[in-house]
Amino acid sequence: MKKTIYFIIGLVFLGYYSQAQTLPETGISGVYEVMVGSKDPAFTIKYFAEYGFTVKDSAKLTEAQAFELYGVKSALKSYRLQNGEIDSHGLLRILVWEKPLGDGVGYSMPETVGQRMAVMMTKDIIRLVDVYKNERANGKQWLPIDPIFDDPLHANDGKKTDFFARPIGVRETAVYGDWFVHVFFQRYGYEIPGYGTINPKANLQTSEFTHHDFMIKGNMDEVTRYYSEALGLRLEGKGTTIDGDWLKGPKQVFQMPDGYSHFYRGFVSPNNICGKLKFFVARGVKQDESEHQRIGEMGITLHSFYTPKLNFVYDLIKKSNIVPSKILKNEFGESSFVFKGPDGVNWQIIEKTETKHKPELKLIFQYLKN
Repeated sequence: MKKTIYFIIGLVFLGYYSQAQTLPETGISGVYEVMVGSKDPAFTIKYFAEYGFTVKDSAKLTEAQAFELYGVKSALKSYRLQNGEIDSHGLLRILVWEKPLGDGVGYSMPETVGQRMAVMMTKDIIRLVDVYKNERANGKQWLPIDPIFDDPLHANDGKKTDFFARPIGVRETAVYGDWFVHVFFQRYGYEIPGYGTINPKANLQTSEFTHHDFMIKGNMDEVTRYYSEALGLRLEGKGTTIDGDWLKGPKQVFQMPDGYSHFYRGFVSPNNICGKLKFFVARGVKQDESEHQRIGEMGITLHSFYTPKLNFVYDLIKKSNIVPSKILKNEFGESSFVFKGPDGVNWQIIEKTETKHKPELKLIFQYLKN
């Protein structure tokens, strides 16, 4: 029997900060797509098929069209992939540039500035780590981190846990690669409808992308302010916090040494509990590959949102002293514009009024007996 407890965004238990924010009603989605530059689209499509992604569309831009929208002097072919029936967030777009600008951030240590990480839920995190350890043994550039169990929701605080009253939490890991960085998590003792939907056809028992991590630099509050002021995203938690070696999950995933910490800030759309954004700024010296974090290079270089209020969001972006491209049709014929924020993150905002899958607006914790 499931015990369902409703938590409205804003409750302290969930870490949502009920601060007085006046947010513009932009209709902005959760993160719609993560985009990855690839020199071998056939392999990339085959690779993500193991995670349940299938190609839903493909399209091209000429060199002149791509330069006008993306600022890259190269013809482009794109593939849009979707995991199962989830079309409201968590999609993947593969970007194949005829003349790529470079190899991207590449194989780098955890918390490298410019790094982007895409997060999926799984039913079997141990199996995934074993697969990547085998790939590493085969000479492939993958660095899998041993999974760790943590209680980031503080669901067990003050409660005695034992064999019958089992602890609630997640086991999480990261896998660092030269062209993609994964984060995986597996839930124990609870589920959240609409936040990670396991695709039953996925060989590796995984979901759509649930949220996205960004390794950036600068003053966290200043460089990420536009997410609320121009995009209408709600701050998660208490705004900017300091995470460190006292938190088991981040310490393991980011391989943080004793005594080390970083600044953290998260955002969530009022229109979808999924597709969240998480930002990290190191409090010490880290490898900086941000010069390769640009559209046209390999690896994760671009993300997208959609909104039914494209012109309104466009004006808000300009008022935030950010210079966007013109509003143009992207390769899929969607009205859109592209910009790079002061945090170094590249975005495409797409005009879209609805999706077949209806995103969840409230976090609903269903406690299980597993």
